[in-house]
Amino acid sequence: MNDTTRLDATQRLASAAGHIRGIERMVADDAYCIDVIKQIQAVQAALSKVSTILLDNHLRTCVTTAIQGDNAEEREQMLQEITSVFAVTGKK
Repeated sequence: MNDTTRLDATQRLASAAGHIRGIERMVADDAYCIDVIKQIQAVQAALSKVSTILLDNHLRTCVTTAIQGDNAEEREQMLQEITSVFAVTGKK
């Protein structure tokens, strides 16, 4: 992972963690349910963005290297990993 991607992902995750702590406080303070749900959706969107950033980086680095390389087993492993990520995402 390059430094820019790492920094961006780390900052976004720290922000999401802060939002989660805020949601915990909202629940403890018996905040209005819809307000809590909206905050949860915001965190989910933030985590989805981090996932997209990491996938983009993975495709541009690890997968590209494997596809351009001579190791057919490594290529197949990379393709199976990508497929499994989408299979898990589709089950939710």
